[in-house]
Amino acid sequence: MGNHYIKINENDNVAITVNAIPAGTIVMEDILANHDIPQGHKIALCNIGEGEPIIRYGVTLGYALHCINKGDWINEHMLKLPIPPALDEMEFATNLVTDLPEPPVRTFMGYPNKNGAYAGTRNILGIVTTVQCVTGVLNNAVKRIRQELLPKYPNVDDVVVINHAYGCGVAINAPESKIPIRMLQNMVKHPNFGGETMIISLGCEKLTLEMLLDAEYNTTDNVVTFQNEKGHDAIMAEMMKMAENKLKKLNERFRLELPLSQLSIGLQCGGSDAFSGVTANPSAGFAADMLVNAGATVMFSEVTEVRDGVHIIAERCVNEEVGKKLADEMKWYDQYLNNGQVDRSANPTPGNKKGGLSNIVEKAMGSIAKSGSSPIVEVLSPGERPAKKGMIFAATPASDFVCGSCQLSSGITLQVFMTGRGTPYGLATAPVIKVCSRNDMKDMWQDLIDVNAGPIATGEATIQEIGTQLFHEIIDVASGRKQSLAEKYEIYNDFTLFNPAPIT
Repeated sequence: MGNHYIKINENDNVAITVNAIPAGTIVMEDILANHDIPQGHKIALCNIGEGEPIIRYGVTLGYALHCINKGDWINEHMLKLPIPPALDEMEFATNLVTDLPEPPVRTFMGYPNKNGAYAGTRNILGIVTTVQCVTGVLNNAVKRIRQELLPKYPNVDDVVVINHAYGCGVAINAPESKIPIRMLQNMVKHPNFGGETMIISLGCEKLTLEMLLDAEYNTTDNVVTFQNEKGHDAIMAEMMKMAENKLKKLNERFRLELPLSQLSIGLQCGGSDAFSGVTANPSAGFAADMLVNAGATVMFSEVTEVRDGVHIIAERCVNEEVGKKLADEMKWYDQYLNNGQVDRSANPTPGNKKGGLSNIVEKAMGSIAKSGSSPIVEVLSPGERPAKKGMIFAATPASDFVCGSCQLSSGITLQVFMTGRGTPYGLATAPVIKVCSRNDMKDMWQDLIDVNAGPIATGEATIQEIGTQLFHEIIDVASGRKQSLAEKYEIYNDFTLFNPAPIT
């Protein structure tokens, strides 16, 4: 690392700029910038011939489309994408790291749940719908619940509705309909809802109550069916009555000191830039390793953003069974993209590229860093609930909103979200801690970023220091001692189902 550049691996033939560099700047002893190079973008450290590899993180990002001179600016228009790693030739369990950093604490203050479920980080009246048709009337009821009922029950944090565009007008028996149905089934049981979720049904939809609920939960104590009620006022009265009964029970929940084995954390990144894989994501990875060491469950996701580094993840899978599930999820997604006549190269956004990420390979290498070095004990299909605790790869799309919703369905009760370009993203069901990769981002969005990893790029802090800061932030927010900024301002994105099945 120098004043002008960051080089990750000794084999790299490019470095990224710490700040924008004007043409003519002496970047290092024998390298002069030939062009104005934006912040976070790559500069060639040697001459690179046409067809030769461009290497960052010790990995080939792509191949030069034309000759590149030492000191040139390298951008997304100059690389040919490499072939992705083969999925049938991966090695499993060859890099299992067990010497993880020691966590400062091993407990948090959470809401215990029954039957071995994760503890809640918040105490929320959750409402899950079976179909979009009920949304308008339900939203009016929620306004009344918040105004008339919620103030009477001070131990309840909020009322959250899982509205969605599913339930009818869909091919409910199509093979891939299992994904949105599984997501909704698991949201009914979300740990932050405390086992008191309300279910709102129309009555004639394809997603029947029997498909959504366990038999013992499918009762009039938990379900309001609009078509069984005599008009608007009767429907509203029934929802208000049920909400009050649920709020009374939720109000009796209190935080207790619990082991971190009862905590489930999600990791996600969005609006990434070239610094994300150097500062924010590695810091999250260090915090994640401490959480895993303490017994917590940590999930990372986004299939297209690990696809080009999947062989690295495979080496961390604890056994062949886990590794083969990883390969199967990658194959499924490859085919899903192929059916849409696109590939993984569709992933980087214009903002990613403006932030210095030339292609999906570079983005993937930075994205993987957020998973730390812990052994991967399980791989989940989209929206699936885990059976094990530790580091888990939860296969999801890379879309922020869909990934977040899938992770919620898998049971996370808090999410850590890394960003380089900035996004006000948040979740209503679980608090989101925002970590930025650059000092400039923190300066720009002082009141939207919780933790700044930018000092790592300027040499003012280490990954371990920022990772430890983030660990404490996670414990404080999970314990209710602190609100994340997205939570403070109630910045919440919609719950967004992943539905690869046909709409009829």
